[in-house]
Amino acid sequence: MARGTVNKTIILGRLGQDPEMRTTASGTSVVNLSLATNELGRKDPNSGQRGEVQTEWHRIILFGQMADNANTYLKKGSQVYIEGRLQTRKWQDQQGIDRYSTEIVGNEMQFIGGKPEGQGGQQGSGQQRPPMGSHARKPAPGFGGAPSSAVQGQQRTTAPSQGPGSAPGGMDEWADDSIPF
Repeated sequence: MARGTVNKTIILGRLGQDPEMRTTASGTSVVNLSLATNELGRKDPNSGQRGEVQTEWHRIILFGQMADNANTYLKKGSQVYIEGRLQTRKWQDQQGIDRYSTEIVGNEMQFIGGKPEGQGGQQGSGQQRPPMGSHARKPAPGFGGAPSSAVQGQQRTTAPSQGPGSAPGGMDEWADDSIPF
């Protein structure tokens, strides 16, 4: 990455269709998502009514374990939080005309809400979801997803403080997953 630049995208939306899964020649899982975000129209000062809701569609691409988890657990209508980077690809259509496609390449994902209908269970049933890859992150309290005591299928472990320089109740007892951000 060049110094002084940032390419980071954060998006929270709903899937417009089921994930599209494929596998590369080398065996890497790849999934494409079509994610919708909405923005309320401006409020009319005279009538007090809001204008039309604006829907924006975003292309998301995920790789590896995140792709597998998205394909397994996300369905049309599911709400998901994605962090990633913007990428524009150039390709040629069947007539040989250059086309461009801008998408978000996800590197972190968080399921929001309960299980989609038809998968059993209820939202808030206490069941833990599987880990979402090495780049998954726990949501902040009150943001949705897993309760603050659960970390996406992983158990919180803290070893007792021992050895020189370790004080009981000190920072050695904190695990990274116990910090709310």
